[in-house]
Amino acid sequence: MNQILVSQKLYITPDMKRKKKVFKFEFFLSVFLLCALSSYAIYAEYDRNKSEEVSKEILQEISFREPTKLVDEEVIVVRLNAIPEEEDVATTEVVQIEQQVNVEEEQKLTASDGTSYYTIGVINIPSINVNYPILSTYTDELLKIAPCKFHGPNPNEVGNLCIAGHNYRNSKFFSKVPNLQLGDTIEITDLSGRMLTYTVYDKFIVNPDELACTSQLTNGKKEITLITCTNDNKQRHIIKARVM
Repeated sequence: MNQILVSQKLYITPDMKRKKKVFKFEFFLSVFLLCALSSYAIYAEYDRNKSEEVSKEILQEISFREPTKLVDEEVIVVRLNAIPEEEDVATTEVVQIEQQVNVEEEQKLTASDGTSYYTIGVINIPSINVNYPILSTYTDELLKIAPCKFHGPNPNEVGNLCIAGHNYRNSKFFSKVPNLQLGDTIEITDLSGRMLTYTVYDKFIVNPDELACTSQLTNGKKEITLITCTNDNKQRHIIKARVM
């Protein structure tokens, strides 16, 4: 006996057509967003690498001046010594005056693309392989090029030199600064070529509007404060170091 197979006809309803269109739209939208995000990530990485190249170029172009010297001058000073019931007696003596030679506060350097930058020194952190110029002023654009002076005196002067740098969550700029531990060393070289070693003595996290870490009350000591964002960019890592 022959078996008759009856197939059920599938009807495409309007609702099924609508769902199919929505699926296609969502699929192509997902592909587009994936391509856009990938392109952005590639461009961002290219931009970071380009900034790193400019920073290293500036670093190589820095020319350190001779260390600060003292110029000695001899002058003759005449003093009148009043003696009771006697005439004034004039005495002379030779006094040596030490006059300090000024060291340039910043150095103008021009990158290969024609852009000029002003640097005040170099920061080197051996334990995390950080070595960059320190730019003299702070802007969002300059932070993309190198660590910047945020507040305080120039390098190796009394006070609290605050240096801000980007955290790209990789190995560039200040990304590894949060990994510093108490006792780690930071080397700061000023434009005279003098290098001082600062030792980390404190680290903590603050909100962006908390600026107590930039205080210049250092009891006559030379200090630095490194500032960089947390990974979520909502708070700031603070690293404090001083010359021991």
